[in-house]
Amino acid sequence: MASLFIADLHLDDSRPRITDLFERYLAGDEVRRADALYILGDLVEAWVGDDDDAELPRRIARATRAVRDAGVPVYFMAGNRDFLLGEDFARRAGFELLEDGTVHTLHGRPTLLMHGDVLCTGDVAYQAVRRQVRTPEWKAQILAMPLEARRAFAAKSRAESRAHTGSAMETIMDAEAGAVAQAMRDGGVTRLIHGHTHRPAIHRFELDGKPAERIVVGDWYEQGSVLRVDADGVELRGLPLG
Repeated sequence: MASLFIADLHLDDSRPRITDLFERYLAGDEVRRADALYILGDLVEAWVGDDDDAELPRRIARATRAVRDAGVPVYFMAGNRDFLLGEDFARRAGFELLEDGTVHTLHGRPTLLMHGDVLCTGDVAYQAVRRQVRTPEWKAQILAMPLEARRAFAAKSRAESRAHTGSAMETIMDAEAGAVAQAMRDGGVTRLIHGHTHRPAIHRFELDGKPAERIVVGDWYEQGSVLRVDADGVELRGLPLG
């Protein structure tokens, strides 16, 4: 039995093969026999609200609800693309919502779970925007807009994000070592799992004289990426489009 982690799928109508891969993977034996499935944010390219009547949210909800109905808990933690996802959709999709920075014990080892964007402290401009858009007031203002206006706003925000990503130095968009260490100290853990940076890897290091590890789950732009955690350890692997 294993706990499975995915993140940064960025599901979008422009990349239908990735959505197909997501559905196939969730319908497969590995997921249906798992201890739990964790989705650590950026499940979609943009979330405009739980009232979105497009087909993609319905497909996602069907796929994840089927996993939950098979007896496998599905945990969801919001990322920077889907932080407007709320309780209504979570009920339809069978999600249990997790706060960023939750600690779960996985096969006897306390593990800090994060989306990962708050660890990229070098990107000062992004962090300022993040603080603004995560306030209840800002979210309520956006969700009060008509659906089509929200879709247009999301498209504009994605374009601005691409422009920022293209102009920012790669080093400031990665997790900062000091922020990683402090988050792990605050959580009282020696293992951290996150996504966001699209740089899948298992980083092993010392934290206050103890062996520690930071595991980064990869994105789903060109293939899938899955982290498997069981009693024997961790395995990070790709999923071919097929």
